[in-house]
Amino acid sequence: MAEVLNGVYSDRLHKVTIVDCRYPYEFEGGHIRGAVNMYTRDAVNSLLETQTTAGKRHVLIFHCEFSSERGPRMYRHLRSQDRALNQDHYPKLNFPEVYLLHGGYKAFYESHGDLCDPDSYTPMLHLDHCADLRHFRVKSKTWTAGSEKVSSRRHRSRIFPSGLDF
Repeated sequence: MAEVLNGVYSDRLHKVTIVDCRYPYEFEGGHIRGAVNMYTRDAVNSLLETQTTAGKRHVLIFHCEFSSERGPRMYRHLRSQDRALNQDHYPKLNFPEVYLLHGGYKAFYESHGDLCDPDSYTPMLHLDHCADLRHFRVKSKTWTAGSEKVSSRRHRSRIFPSGLDF
């Protein structure tokens, strides 16, 4: 990722879009330089409305905090929508090159904080953002209708200090 940002592949890549799937408070607390914050399916779907230039490589790189849940989910959603949109032109895709950032923002920030704006990291489970997290989690139930459910009890134990029972 650092090499992409530093232009090492600019002779081979026409455009790179870094899709940060974290919640807005996480994004505002630090993100990869040039990334766009897309944490809803509708936002990711808007990528499919962009015009791609034939023969030019437009690469998408998805990530979330650890690239283990939200980033992969949005990656799979975009790929599914792209295939459905182009079902009559198989194997054509609007975005044939889509990647997932290994280790997510946390790992990238730890090794390349100088390529982040601002040079900081706000984790999803930051105690100052408990209300924000609850807000986005409630809303995300409607955004991810039909996806597998995650136990809220598991998340509560990670959000609040041990010994508190909510």
